[in-house]
Amino acid sequence: MNMTEPQVPIDLQDQRARVPENGTTREINGKTCIYYDGYWIRYYEVPANEAAARRELIDQLTKRVFHHTESGINTPGYRLQEARLAYNRQQEPHRRRVNAAMLAGALLNRGSDIFTMIFELKQRGINVALDNELLRECEACFLEAFELGKQVKHYSGEEGLDELWGEPLKAFYMPITDFYESRYIKIALTMAAIDQIAGKLISSFGHLASFQGVVEKVESFAQAAKLEAETMKTDHAIFQVWPEFIAAGDELYHFLPDLQRAGGVENPDITLGLEIIREGKKIIEWIAFARVPMPKTTRNFIGRCDEFAAHHRGSQAA
Repeated sequence: MNMTEPQVPIDLQDQRARVPENGTTREINGKTCIYYDGYWIRYYEVPANEAAARRELIDQLTKRVFHHTESGINTPGYRLQEARLAYNRQQEPHRRRVNAAMLAGALLNRGSDIFTMIFELKQRGINVALDNELLRECEACFLEAFELGKQVKHYSGEEGLDELWGEPLKAFYMPITDFYESRYIKIALTMAAIDQIAGKLISSFGHLASFQGVVEKVESFAQAAKLEAETMKTDHAIFQVWPEFIAAGDELYHFLPDLQRAGGVENPDITLGLEIIREGKKIIEWIAFARVPMPKTTRNFIGRCDEFAAHHRGSQAA
């Protein structure tokens, strides 16, 4: 008997054919977008001057790390030896973690400083060979900063953002075209995380009479957050995207339940529900700002939503 491949239903074949390949570009509502992993993302041309683009990227990515991480770790590169000595001397685990964060900051700044000097030398026609000691030290600083950066927390204290520490290293190594591609992949993951949290908020509160109207506010904020995550701050579009993001976030944060639908009195479920909605708003905001998922924080939040749902079902049954 002849064995044949199982036939795929024609409608499923058509559906697969309609899904674009990663890297497909298209004009959508007057905006050039590129498709990655289920999302159409605002597209940016790769800069023609790779050397200048790499220098600007490393500078921006270094600043971005400190913008999204705990305070007090933006150690200047010239204090690297002091930071290393303090880290090596510290034995108490909690303090040693903070010293590791401060050393990571010094290493990242030192690597960025060195790369700036190398770029400026090239601008003056002075070539720096790939095996030059300065380049090797620059690479070593980024590598060690990436390793130590795994101990650094997001400014919320919720978890670390290891990927941010690796981005200057990627910008150092990668062709700029490949770096841009990695950015789109990361933004697609960010958008998926935003949708996951928004979806959980909607499923947790959308069916509750006292929270009628919250679904539209969650959807508006999630959409604005995804637009914020995809838009570079140097893009003129930021002047439309940022106000929409802030306004939608404020509307969600200040949402008030309908107490009449809840029997005319405020109860603990409503108070807890508002806390969860505001927490979800903050997490979406953190993720959109950093442009990377926060899996630990997201898992904890989803667990809290599930606990609320179980508690609410129990109180309704009683």
